[in-house]
Amino acid sequence: MELLWKDHMRVQVIRLVCAVLLVTLLSSEVAESRKVKTVGTSFKYEAINCRTHSASLTDFGGVGDGKTSNTKAFQSAISHLSQYASKGGAQLYVPAGKWLTGSFSLISHFTLYLNKDAVLLASQDISEWPAIEPLPSYGRGRDAPAGRYTSLIFGTNLTDVIVTGGNGTIDGQGAFWWQKFHKKKLKYTRPYLIELMFSDQIQISNLTLLNSPSWNVHPVYSSNIIIKGLTIIAPVPSPNTDGINPDSCTNTRIEDCYIVSGDDCVAVKSGWDEYGIKFGWPTKQLVIRRLTCISPQSAAIALGSEMSGGIQDVRAEDITAIHTESGVRIKTAVGRGGYVKDIYVKRMTMHTMKWVFWMTGNYGSHADSHYDPKALPEINGINYRDVVADNVTMAARLEGISNDPFTGICIANVTIGMAAKAKKQPWTCTDIEGITSGVTPKPCNSLPDQGPEKIKACDFPQGNLPIDMLELKKCAYIMKHA
Repeated sequence: MELLWKDHMRVQVIRLVCAVLLVTLLSSEVAESRKVKTVGTSFKYEAINCRTHSASLTDFGGVGDGKTSNTKAFQSAISHLSQYASKGGAQLYVPAGKWLTGSFSLISHFTLYLNKDAVLLASQDISEWPAIEPLPSYGRGRDAPAGRYTSLIFGTNLTDVIVTGGNGTIDGQGAFWWQKFHKKKLKYTRPYLIELMFSDQIQISNLTLLNSPSWNVHPVYSSNIIIKGLTIIAPVPSPNTDGINPDSCTNTRIEDCYIVSGDDCVAVKSGWDEYGIKFGWPTKQLVIRRLTCISPQSAAIALGSEMSGGIQDVRAEDITAIHTESGVRIKTAVGRGGYVKDIYVKRMTMHTMKWVFWMTGNYGSHADSHYDPKALPEINGINYRDVVADNVTMAARLEGISNDPFTGICIANVTIGMAAKAKKQPWTCTDIEGITSGVTPKPCNSLPDQGPEKIKACDFPQGNLPIDMLELKKCAYIMKHA
C-alpha cells in the first residue's frame, strides 16, 4: 500500500508540474501577444520639471539605421515643439536605434530623452557642424585662433532645459576629429558633445557619453545646473577629452558620475588670460560628489588652467581616483590673474597615482602674446582632509609663484602609501604657505604640523549651497507608436 501511495503522489506531482508549466507557457504567449499589440513605450525619470507635451523623433521622419542623417529631423522636431514652451513645455523622445546626426540646438522648457537602446552617432560630415564665434572669455578657439564648431547638442540663452534618458548613448565618433587635430588640419576648434551657454536651470543626467571630439559636457556662463549619473568614456590617448567642464557657472552640482578620460575628469574653468579677466564671470558654488575617475595623464579634479574670471567655493567629497595622474590639480600662471579660493575636498580614495596633490603656478599656455605679465593669480584657502592613497609615486608637488605664494593651504588626516619605486623626496614645495595635521608621509617644512587638535581645521563650511535645495520631480510618460 505504501508503494502504491508513493506512486500515486509521484503522478500527482508530475501532473502539478505539467500544469504549472502549461500555465507559464500560456501566460508567456499571452504576454507576447500583448507585447505585439502594444502601441507605446512607458518610461519614468527624475527631472527638474516634467513636460505636458511629448513627441517621438520618428514623428518627424527620423530613421534609426545608423546611416541616414537625422539632423533635419531633430531640427524640425524641436522647431515644432517650441510652440509648447509656454504651455507646460515639451519633450522629444528618441527611441531605440542608431541616430546619425550633426549639430542641433535645444529650446527652453524642453527635454531631450534617449531610450536606453538609443544611440546618437555624431556625423562625420563637417558641413553638418556650423562654425560659431570663439567664447568671449577665451578670445580664441582652444585648437585654432579662429572660431569653433558648434557642439553636437547646443543651446544658448535658455531656461529649463533637460538632456537625459534611460542611460541612452551619445557617441561622438571622435577618432575622425582626433586625427585632424594631430595632423593640424582643423580650421576651427573641435566640437563638444553637449554645450549650453548663458542658460539657467539645466539638467544633464543618466546618459553614456563616448568618444567625444573634445570636451564632453560644457555648461558655460550658466547657473542652477545638475549633472548626474553620467558614464563618460574616451580612450586614454585621446586629446582634450575632458569629462565635465563647468565654466563661468554659478550653483552647480555634479554627482554620481564615472569617467575614463584622455584629460581631466572634471575641469573647473572661468576664462583665459586677458579675455577672462575682462569678461569677469567666476565659477562659484560648485558641488562635486561621488565621482569615480580614471585618467592616467591628468587629474580627477582640475581647477584651471583657464581661471582668469575666478573660481570660488568648490566643495568636493567622496572622490575615487584610480590610475590617475593627480587627485586634485590647480593650474595657473603669471598673466592669468583671477583667483582660486575657498576650495574644500574631503574623503578621497586613490590607487596608483603619480601625485596626490599638485599645484603649479607655471602652467604657461596662453591665449596670445597680449596677456598682462603683472596679472598675478590669487591662490588661497585650499583645504584637503580625510584622504587615503596607495601605490603613489610622489605625495605632492606644490609650486607657487615667486613673490606671489599660494597661501592658506590646509591638509589634515591624510595617509599616503608610497609605491615601491616612489621618489625619495615625497613632497616638493616652493612658494607656498599653510598647515597640516595628521599627514603621512611627513610634509615639507612649508606645511608645519599643528598637532592632532587641528585635525578638523580643513573641514567644509557649515550649511548647504543653494543647488542642494533643488529637488528632482518624478516624471512618467507613455509614448504612443514609439
